[in-house]
Amino acid sequence: MGTWYEGFVGLRYLRPAPRRGFVSLIAGIAIAGLALGVAVLIVVLSVMNGFEEVLRTRILSLTGHATIEGLEGRIPDWRPDLVKLDAFPGIIAAAPYIEDKGMLVHGAKSAGILLRGIVPAEEQRVVDLAPHLLSGSLDDLGPGSYRIILGSALAQSLGARVGDRVVLLVAQGNVTPVGILPRMRAFQVVGILSVGMYDYDRRVAIVAMADAAKVLQMGDDISGLRLNLTDMYAAPRLVRAAAIALGGGFNIEDWTGKHANFFKSIEITKRILFVILSLVVAVAAFNIVSTMVMVVKDKRRDIAILRTYGASPRSILQIFVIQGSLIGLLGIVIGVGLGVSIAVNLQQLVHGLERLVGFQFLDARVYFMSDLPAHVHLADVLQICGIAFVLACLSTLYPAWRAARLLPAESLRTE
Repeated sequence: MGTWYEGFVGLRYLRPAPRRGFVSLIAGIAIAGLALGVAVLIVVLSVMNGFEEVLRTRILSLTGHATIEGLEGRIPDWRPDLVKLDAFPGIIAAAPYIEDKGMLVHGAKSAGILLRGIVPAEEQRVVDLAPHLLSGSLDDLGPGSYRIILGSALAQSLGARVGDRVVLLVAQGNVTPVGILPRMRAFQVVGILSVGMYDYDRRVAIVAMADAAKVLQMGDDISGLRLNLTDMYAAPRLVRAAAIALGGGFNIEDWTGKHANFFKSIEITKRILFVILSLVVAVAAFNIVSTMVMVVKDKRRDIAILRTYGASPRSILQIFVIQGSLIGLLGIVIGVGLGVSIAVNLQQLVHGLERLVGFQFLDARVYFMSDLPAHVHLADVLQICGIAFVLACLSTLYPAWRAARLLPAESLRTE
């Protein structure tokens, strides 16, 4: 017995024989079930990863990594602070902004908005809005031009297009003989912005900071400073240190705190789905038990012959453990190939299915985005493969143990 014959025999038993059609069918079903469970788990986790990464990217493309705001909603004499922040370690750039709520009116339609005043040259150092502009440019927002860029969903709800004029109303009113009237100003639409998240595309309206300051009567004050950091995950520490370096007395906020509950909910959902779908993989893996029981029953005569030639019960155990493990390994390999292939081409598959049935599965007004991104992480694939393989190996133990206990005389007597 100088060779590892257990592995050879276990591998030989995987080959279908003409008179073992039913047993081969059961083995094929077990392999297909395990492959399907692994593939589904990979696709679902990849979708959750893609959803989280795309949302983070789109949120940060509009809001930056962190903000420093005045306690009363204003920061006076902010230019020296801007110079200090630009030189602060860990901060790539800082940009001033003015932000407040308002209302836009176009014809008979109106919508509440988040008005954002920016300095285009400074803003582009902090957030990259250019790729999200469907039309127009940030450079069109010159001081005193009273031009505005609207979110795509906002423009659609107002029925406004590039070249149209819209009226901005803000809460700060003008005192007149008939009472306090909302302050208003006409703006010309020069661009349409589409971040890909309905919540932002429906609310955001961008104007020049000087124009926002005039409408909101901010004078030379600003609402805050937006920061772009070298390490986005160090945002809580860096923004706090930067605010202290400026002398304190600010409200600070970073992307991890502003959207903490949102990203935590995604992570919790991912873990719950992993546990639930792991049960599907477990059920598929335990189908190997029935397959191996059928194989052991079919191979009683072979087991008796091997025992007669001197094979130990341990060798018989190893033969059927190896065979069951190979069945599980084959199902895992097929499942990984299928799952990764689907995940990589998921958007094309979904869009093709939408065109086929004439129905949009992802409504941006409900799911924040109209695409279904999927990012395959190697760590997730390895974890899924490890769990599936362990479950497959455990499923072989009982049938293999039954085979090892078979006595040669009793096995041959029943033949």
